[in-house]
Order: sequence, then structure tokens, then C-alpha cells
Amino acid sequence: MRDPPPSRAPAALWATPSLAAAIEQAAGAFARLDQALDRHPLHAAFLHRSRLEAVRRQAAVDGHGINPWHLAASLEGLRLRMDPALRIIDRGAIFDAARLACGHHQWITAPDFDQEGAVQQAEQHLAAAAQPSTLLTAATGMQSWLEQGGTRPPIRAALIRFWVRQGLLRRPLPLTGPRALAADAADTPADWVVIFLEALAEEARDYHQLLLDMERTWLAARSTMAGQRRTSRAPLAVDVLAAVPLSRPPRWPAASACRSNPPGRCSTGASPSPSPSR
Repeated sequence: MRDPPPSRAPAALWATPSLAAAIEQAAGAFARLDQALDRHPLHAAFLHRSRLEAVRRQAAVDGHGINPWHLAASLEGLRLRMDPALRIIDRGAIFDAARLACGHHQWITAPDFDQEGAVQQAEQHLAAAAQPSTLLTAATGMQSWLEQGGTRPPIRAALIRFWVRQGLLRRPLPLTGPRALAADAADTPADWVVIFLEALAEEARDYHQLLLDMERTWLAARSTMAGQRRTSRAPLAVDVLAAVPLSRPPRWPAASACRSNPPGRCSTGASPSPSPSR
């Protein structure tokens, strides 16, 4: 893993067909995802799932492999159940990965006081990196932030807010283009900007597909409820499980009352559970 190469030329000098194409692809992917999610009944569950996936991707490019379902279990306060045959060192690695995942998740959902200060500083840095295109502003702003020694978590969280403030997205979707920070990233500033924009477009397309997959699964589950008695609560249970990020039955009554819960706090106590079923 590595940060982008130092930029020594104004972004205006980098104008190339590949840059224009990358901006167009990213803008289109953002617009399609935003439109598909507008007033979608699964928006809350999708935001939860996309954050889990974003944490997995960010950790992977930072050199850590995490299980997003271990993170989901930790956020719900569930114990992580392990294979008794695991060695102590392997158990420790699972707990370390869960704690790391919780840290990544906190940065993009509910930063603490010190983290919030760092995120606001990153937001100011993005605002000062004005370019003709909002996407180009984000790319050059992130590049210069990392070049000046800024760390990754604050600028990632700032990007999520930046998309909403600039009107590119209506919801704080975790689009941060982590692939651009992989070890095989480009060696020149201009190439890195293009790769970052392409990574954003790819990420937006992947999340759009995730939304479609969730919708398909939900509709398939609803179709199995055909023929139920009118007094049956099974269809309601299916809708609740699909519409709200839940992992355990005690949360169902609150969800069915259409009340949103605040972001969960991590619990990595005693023994990760297998992937929580939804």
C-alpha cells in the first residue's frame, strides 16, 4: 500500500481524454446510484451494508483482511463465536481484525471528539482544493492531503460528507475509491487522479449492484409469503428484516415502529459469531 505520488503541476495541465472519460464515468455512476436509492424502501439496510463493504475494502487496501460480518456482529453487541480448535494467536488475530474494523466504521459513521476535529480539518482541505469539477476537486484534494502527511481515515470520512454537501449524492454513501491507494497505483499525479476517479466509478457501480441484489432477495422472500392468512405477521417480518439493518430479534419491535437506531457501538467481547443471518 502507498499514498499517491506528489503533485507538482496544476490539475488544469493534466487535461487529457482519459481524465475526461474518468470524470464522465464517475459522474454517471454516482447519478445512477443516487437515483436508484432515492426513496427506496431498503435505503437504511443498504446504507448499513455499504458501510460494512466500505470498511472491508478500506482495510484490505491498508493491508488488513477483515470479515464484514464480524463487524456487523460487533456493532450489534453479539459475541464472536470461534472454532475451539483455533490457536490462541489465531483467536487474537480475529479480535484484532474486529477492533480494527470497528475503528474504521466509527470514523465514517460516528467519530469521537478528536476524530471529528480531524474530519473537519480534512473537509476544509477539500474545500480549499477548488477545481472546475467537483470530482476533480475531491481527487486533487485527497492527493494533496495525503502528500502533506494527512492520514487516510479523516479524508475518507470528509469525502463522504463532501459528496452530500456538493449535491452529488443525497445520502452519505461511503464512496472513497480505496483501490486507488493500492500498492500498484500509478506513479504520476495525473495518472493517479484518473485511477482514483475510475475507482470511484467502479465502487459506485458495485454498490448499485448490491442494492439490486438486496432488492431481488427481498422481493423473492415476499413472494414466498403468498397464500399466508391475512392475520399472519410473516410478510411484515420479511419487510422489517429487509428494510432495517437488524441482526437479532429484540430489535424487531422498534424497527416495525419505523424508528431508526443510532449507529451501534462495537463489542468484541468473548467468543466472533458466524455470519449473522438477516
